[in-house]
Amino acid sequence: MSQITELDSVERPTLSDEAFQRIATIAKGNWGLHLEENKRPLVTARLSKRVTATGVSSFADYIALIEAGDAAECDHFVSALTTNVTHFFREQHHFDYLAETVAPALQGHRSVRVWSAGCSTGQEPYSIAATLSRALPNASDLRILATDVDQDVLHKAEGGTYPAAEVVFPSPALEAQVFETKERGPNRSVRPELRSMVTFRRLNLIQPWPVSGAFDAIFCRNVAIYFDKPTQAVLWQRFASHLKPNGHLFIGHSERVEHPETLGLQPAGITLYRKSLALDGGR
Repeated sequence: MSQITELDSVERPTLSDEAFQRIATIAKGNWGLHLEENKRPLVTARLSKRVTATGVSSFADYIALIEAGDAAECDHFVSALTTNVTHFFREQHHFDYLAETVAPALQGHRSVRVWSAGCSTGQEPYSIAATLSRALPNASDLRILATDVDQDVLHKAEGGTYPAAEVVFPSPALEAQVFETKERGPNRSVRPELRSMVTFRRLNLIQPWPVSGAFDAIFCRNVAIYFDKPTQAVLWQRFASHLKPNGHLFIGHSERVEHPETLGLQPAGITLYRKSLALDGGR
């Protein structure tokens, strides 16, 4: 084992200053990813695997693949530079607020729309679906849009099937809302009625959004951490413009909206905001 580790260390391609800067420029320009110097060891470790997988001999050759627009490898590139860590009902206080505060205000609404932006492998939108289907049992048109830039995680999310080891919940009661508790085996499948509520689409958040209408709630949690402050500010403004009056924006535990009042947003709890004013301008 030690010999293999040493060999891997010797054969790992070297990431020069120039190559790192090119990678950082590509990541920022195409996906908004902000790679500071302290991310260099992570970039080296993760993209070394892609250099090996593609059969090129150096980071310079690998970068040429990305710059040439190799679609499949661009998918691997962005997936390697981001971390898809999620679980059902993550940051449970958000779902408690959704059920106890947001949903009651939507009782009787003909249409309810929620956006899960950066949905990863689907645990977040399915948790939203379970929460709202229980809190709004009489809703006739309850739709959840789930988007992510990573095609691989979207494919898994849309399938709605998870290894049993990944089916971890804060409580058995919440698990029963998403899965049939009697179902046992190596894989578990999300309830069909929840899957039918969610539409999965690929979307790069720093590019134009082919999204029409406004939402009652938007979840974008632990996504903006990949962006620099100016990109985050633009993102929050765009989300605010896609919220209905009194709509809510849910963000990650380490994220903040600077000067939310300028966007017509008011703090409504831990890492969540409510839109109090309609913003001028188009969406």
